[in-house]
Amino acid sequence: MESYQHIVSTLALLMGASWASGLNLYATIAVLGISGATGAMQLPPDLQVLSEPIVIGAACVMYGVEFFTDKVPGLDTAWDTLHTFIRIPAGALLAAGAVGPVSPAWAIAAGILGGGMAAVSHTVKAGSRVMINASPEPFTNWTASITEDVAAIAGLWAALHHPWVFLGALAVFILFAIWLIPRIARGISRVYKSLARLFQRSPNTDG
Repeated sequence: MESYQHIVSTLALLMGASWASGLNLYATIAVLGISGATGAMQLPPDLQVLSEPIVIGAACVMYGVEFFTDKVPGLDTAWDTLHTFIRIPAGALLAAGAVGPVSPAWAIAAGILGGGMAAVSHTVKAGSRVMINASPEPFTNWTASITEDVAAIAGLWAALHHPWVFLGALAVFILFAIWLIPRIARGISRVYKSLARLFQRSPNTDG
């Protein structure tokens, strides 16, 4: 029974850390690091470095930068584009570290799952922001940003303390993402086509 609970807890940590990384990597690292440093949880050996003060400090500084950057329409999309190359690999590394001392094959499998999960949550976040930024008012953008921060922190907390609840909610999120991502892709295509028409030079203005 204890082994079964350990597997569930490890799976929740693996998926929770990678899912939250796709939304807000720096908040994820800060929450894990603070939890480990205060004794609120026992981090796996490969993740114990996150509890070092310098790591927690760096994560908090970068979270502060992202907190403000993420609320500026347009700039948030540029930030998300850059972090495609940061959040997804980091989600894979956190997932691989979450499984503890296992064989390389299991660590690689965990990394693949974690990278995929981070990619899904990052795609939902970044794609939704492109759509939201089509609106001229900033309030929807701010609401989305704050909601994402709260979701990342609350979801990771649930993964650490209520793994079954988190895994159930994650299953719902995955189904929602499968439904939403194609619609986001079509919506982004329409936005870019509208922008292309807006900036397209009319032949009547030549000469």
